[in-house]
Amino acid sequence: MRGDQLSRQWQILRRLESGHSGCTVVEIMAFAGVSQRTAYRDLDDLQRAGFPIYAERVGDEKRWRLVEGYHFAVGPPLRLTELMALRMSEALLGGLKGTVFHESLAGLLQKVEAGLTDETRAYLKKVRDAFCAGFGPCRDYGRYSEIVSQVAAAAVEGRTLEIVYQGLRDTERVRRRIDPYKVWFQDGTIYVVAHCHLRGALRMFVIDRISMLQSTGERFTVPADFSFEEYVRHSFKVMTDELYTVRVRVSPGWARYVSERTWHASQHIQKLIDGGIEISFRVAGLEEIQQWVMSLGEEACVIEPAELRVAMRQGHLAAAAQYGEDDGMEWGKDVIEAPSTNWSR
Repeated sequence: MRGDQLSRQWQILRRLESGHSGCTVVEIMAFAGVSQRTAYRDLDDLQRAGFPIYAERVGDEKRWRLVEGYHFAVGPPLRLTELMALRMSEALLGGLKGTVFHESLAGLLQKVEAGLTDETRAYLKKVRDAFCAGFGPCRDYGRYSEIVSQVAAAAVEGRTLEIVYQGLRDTERVRRRIDPYKVWFQDGTIYVVAHCHLRGALRMFVIDRISMLQSTGERFTVPADFSFEEYVRHSFKVMTDELYTVRVRVSPGWARYVSERTWHASQHIQKLIDGGIEISFRVAGLEEIQQWVMSLGEEACVIEPAELRVAMRQGHLAAAAQYGEDDGMEWGKDVIEAPSTNWSR
């Protein structure tokens, strides 16, 4: 296939560039896994494409080399499907628009597409127009682009930061020193997992709750036994806390919707006789999974643990109290009736 040929020729160029002694046709046949005829054809194609390749006899063998001092500055050939994936990834990073991550990808795409034919660029535009990625509630990270860039750079370079941070339930801002181990984009939010010097432990910070930061000039090394995957393995979303086994019964009407998705890596689903399901998890903390169960309303009921059942009851009672008793109001009197919609799940 043409894509395989281009990738193979790219490998040949890289070998010729990296080795001062060049390569023989036999060596090309070995690392590329091709016949002698194909090896010669690839070398001929590269010469006709303008690459300064020449053959020189050394002893009893002929070695192929690049002209000394030549630097191969173009990018590797990409298959059409790889270009399509690269273009679609721009949509997948839409929630990070305005940050170094999204802007860097956009710059990369411009460089890649600059070397394409008009026909290929037009085709990729059709791909982009046919594909979109939706997001839930997202922050406008363009407002925090400088903070995102500095935290990401500190994580890569191993630099300790001093930040001013106010948590969701904190009443005032607190100055902290942190060693950022990992920047994590999860559920529309950018987090930084870091060693907090104030607490002497790992903590997770929401990047847009950082109001000020500066480098301390100090360096750190991520501990060899730190595993981000292990750190978040039991989180239903992002919380890390005591482990619980949670069992939830879901009505027949919503069983298919719930079972079609992977809500957590630990989930196990058991079908029930009435058409419903029982879904169980092993998760850290109860607050996040409580919000998930409450989002299902009367279609879901917690079986265990007992403390989550109590919290669910209190939550539903508090929600019901917001609406009070029927006090004789003429519901819908001044409301414009919306057209009915057939929701199919």
